[in-house]
Order: sequence, then structure tokens, then C-alpha cells
Amino acid sequence: MQSSFLRMHVMIVDLKLTYPSGLATAVLINGFHTQGDKMAKKQVKGFMKYFSVSFLWGFFKWFYEASENCRFSQFPTFGLKAWKNTFYFDFSMTFVGAGMICSHLVNLSLLLGAVLSFGVMWPLIGQLKGNWFPESLEEYDMKSLYGYKVFLSVSLILGDGLYNFIKIMLSTMLSIHGRFKNKKLPDRDDKLKPIEEKQNEIFIRENIPLWVGVAGYVVFSIVSVIAIPMMFPELKWYYVIVAYMLAPSLAFCNAYGAGLTDINMAYNYGKVALFVLAAMTGKEHGVVAGLAGCGVVKSVVSVACNLMQDLKTAHLTFTSPRAMFVSQAIGTLKGCITAPLSFLLFYKAFDVGNPHGEFKAPYALIYRNMAILGVEGFSALPRHCVQLCYGFFAFAVMVNLIRDFSPPKIGKWMPLSMVMDSWVCHF
Repeated sequence: MQSSFLRMHVMIVDLKLTYPSGLATAVLINGFHTQGDKMAKKQVKGFMKYFSVSFLWGFFKWFYEASENCRFSQFPTFGLKAWKNTFYFDFSMTFVGAGMICSHLVNLSLLLGAVLSFGVMWPLIGQLKGNWFPESLEEYDMKSLYGYKVFLSVSLILGDGLYNFIKIMLSTMLSIHGRFKNKKLPDRDDKLKPIEEKQNEIFIRENIPLWVGVAGYVVFSIVSVIAIPMMFPELKWYYVIVAYMLAPSLAFCNAYGAGLTDINMAYNYGKVALFVLAAMTGKEHGVVAGLAGCGVVKSVVSVACNLMQDLKTAHLTFTSPRAMFVSQAIGTLKGCITAPLSFLLFYKAFDVGNPHGEFKAPYALIYRNMAILGVEGFSALPRHCVQLCYGFFAFAVMVNLIRDFSPPKIGKWMPLSMVMDSWVCHF
């Protein structure tokens, strides 16, 4: 959060970046308070009605959970053969609500990824058992079908992530260069509407002193340099220093890109750190060091971006940035307590990470194998998997190129490869 103080005034007041998620939240909040009590009561009534329906339906399904495969959550809508390939209806109100919020392109991309992976690719590759991979291997051995699922998913993620990373970096640099070169920043005193002047006045008057951000970042960096190598001895203290030296500039690029596109690229910055640290550390400790370093960079960059979204909301709702920061600090402190406890609760109560269980944690496996790939190179891949990975990587890049450079009537129907991967990686 401290790294956001250095750029909050420039991003929000001077450059007037949109930050669509923060803007949407502000519009929702202002809507509750500016449209009268009648509309607010109607919105709350609608919320409570559908909340009750969802809760009662979940309670009703609970009575039929005799076992994992005998309940409403795995209803074989398309037959038992399709059910064995995970094609079933689960009556989940969560997915229904998510589908209502997401655009048609996101929903169609999810469907396409599910059909192509579990309906076409995995059955076809599974038939090559004994040819492409030995029949004696277990189902979830990385040299068997499981390895193809993991690394093809990684290829889609890397292709889409690398394309968007380069795209946003270029657009960020060009936008910053153009704005400052032409000096076309608006004159806030003469050209702003009265409501915008009041928003800027409150935001600037209640601004957080620069020394608070600098001092906080230095203090927490020192704590991390001491604590992280104690928790993860494989990640040396000088790697942590380098990560914290690079994080502010990466956070600036990410926050600026999110202000333009609403895309938080923190995970892609983390993947870059993962590959670099895994390769630099070596085979013996590279996997753990890469994963730990990925977590450090991703956390700093992601939190800074999220805070900028919240500060945009504060700016549009006439809220003091100091009040927003204090609220964020309190929430972060609570998260430092509740997040480990929640993890331990799930880890003790459920079989987290079991590929046969309910909580498969697929991204944990994906990131681990990214680190293995960074350490071992292509020798970690199953037979013919390299060629398939090249194809999936090229597919992700090609789809993005067509979406960005083709006519709108064609580009709008191009699937989102990162969304497709959301189902490809659910093994």
C-alpha cells in the first residue's frame, strides 16, 4: 500500500485514469445515496429476496449429499459417459450469478474451453496411452496425461499473459510519453466542473504525506528481508532486496495499466519473478525460491493496484484518502490473522490438493510446475508435449492479435484464452 502513495495524485487527479472497477463501485455507492430512499429500499429488497433463494436452495441440496458423487452437485445431464468426463450439472447458484455478471464472451469462452479440453483433447490423448506415455504410470503422474493437462494450461496462461504484458507496457509508456510531451493535462482550476473541483479539493487536502509511504515501505521491506528467508531459507535475503527494489516501478506500470484497462497484471509480474528466481537459484532450491519470490512480487504489485482502485472510489464519493488508507490498513491487519487461520481450517478439515477430491487447488500445481519448468527446462515435459505447448502458446497470441487488429465484427467473437484456460486447468 505504501508504494501507492507516490502515484495516487498523479494517477487519479492529474492523469484522470478511469479505473473502471473503482468507478463502478463509486457509481453503485452514489446510487444508493442520491436516488432517494424509495430506490434504496427497492434495491435492498431485491438483494434480500435473491439471497434468500440462493441460501434456501443450498440448504435443500445439503439434505441429498449422501456421498461426493451422489448429490445435486453432479447431476449427469448428458449421460454417464459424459459424466465420467466431468460433464454434469451442479445446480450451483454461484456459477449462475457469475454467468449473469460476466459478458457473453466470457461465458462462451468458458464453454469452448470446457468442450475442447474435456470433450476432445483429453479423451484423444488418453487413447494414446502406451504410445505417448507408458501405461504403467499413475493417472496423476506428471509424465502421463496429467502432465499434458498441466503444461498445456501453462502454455495458454503464458501466451495470453505475455501478450497482454507487452501490450499494456507499450500502451503505458506511449500514453505517459504522449501526455507529458504534449503537456495537455487539463487545468483543474479553470476547466473542471464544480463537482470535480470539490472532489479534487477533498482528495488533495486529505492527501497522505509522502514520508508516510516511504517510511512504511522501508520498514516493511526490512521486516521482509529478515522474515522471509527465515520462513523460506531457499530464498536468499539479497533476492528479497532486489524484489522490493523492483516492486515500486512494476507496481506503477501495473496500476497505470489497470487504470486504462481494468486488468490487474500482478500475476504476470509474479510469473516473471518466478521464472527468473527459479533459474538463478538452480535445481536444488529453485522451485521453492521461485514460488516464494513470485508471492512477494505479486503481493506488492497486486495490493498497490487494488488500493488505487479503492482510492478512485474514494475520490468519486468525496471520501478522504486517509480514511480509505486506514480502512485498508485495518483490513490488511485482519487478513494477516484470518487468512492463515482460514488456510489451516481448510487444510485440516478438507483434503486440499488431492486431485481426486473436491478442493483440487489446480493453480497450486500449475505454479509449481512453472517453477519446475524454470529449473529443469523442457526436460520436465512429457513426450510430444513441447510441440503441443508451442501450438497452444501460439494460439493464445494469435487470438489476442486477431481481437486487437481485426475489424470489430470479427474481433468481438474471438475467445478469451485466459478464460478458456480456467476450464482447461480444472483437472
